Amino acid sequence: MTKSKFQMIYDELVGHIENGDLKANELLPSENELAESFKASRETIRKALKLLSEHGYIQKMQGKGSVVLDVTKINFPISGLVSFRELADKMGKRAKTDVVGLEEQLMTADMQEQFQMKEATNVWNVKRVREIDKERIILDKDYLLTSLVPGLTINICEKSLYAYIEQVLGLTISFAKKEITVERPTEEDKELLDLKEYDTIVVVKSHVYLDDATMFQYTESRHRPDKFRFVDFARRTR
Repeated sequence: MTKSKFQMIYDELVGHIENGDLKANELLPSENELAESFKASRETIRKALKLLSEHGYIQKMQGKGSVVLDVTKINFPISGLVSFRELADKMGKRAKTDVVGLEEQLMTADMQEQFQMKEATNVWNVKRVREIDKERIILDKDYLLTSLVPGLTINICEKSLYAYIEQVLGLTISFAKKEITVERPTEEDKELLDLKEYDTIVVVKSHVYLDDATMFQYTESRHRPDKFRFVDFARRTR
């Protein structure tokens, strides 16, 4: 199937961004300059730019033009509670979720300790591999109390757990306690992720609470180290 002109322009610009010819935080040439360079109409250029924006390669700035985004790393807020789906929405078709495990089980002793419960109860064990730019670079392992989060399905887990919890179940997710460590990859990490030559993995452990301070989720998010930048805003207090 022959590609349309705007798709060919999109592909060429993606190539320039991914190989560094067009650098992060630089402005793209103007629509007129691109139209002249590619011997195309401005409407064709606008379609290519729209696709670049939808797939997370550029950000359109009012009155300035289009700024190239850093596609080598993904910003993960440390203090915020942001779901992968909310981050993935900015990347369009570059991001994909594969649910590799979903089962209801009785808490293990370790899970009982994480949830600080005197008696074991049932939890969902959800495993999801996150793929970005056709590389499997995150393994999310979620444990959720089935008493608070009933009715999970693979379809829900592929889309967004938090959207289901907030919009369907009507619960309010309030805050999380997080711990970030650097560890050796497990055999499971090596099996499920494209680790390449990396012999370490960044692990973000989160205890997540509802607005009544009830812990409902424990998560281990395991990241290949080259693709992520963990960001925060800090203010000095006296």
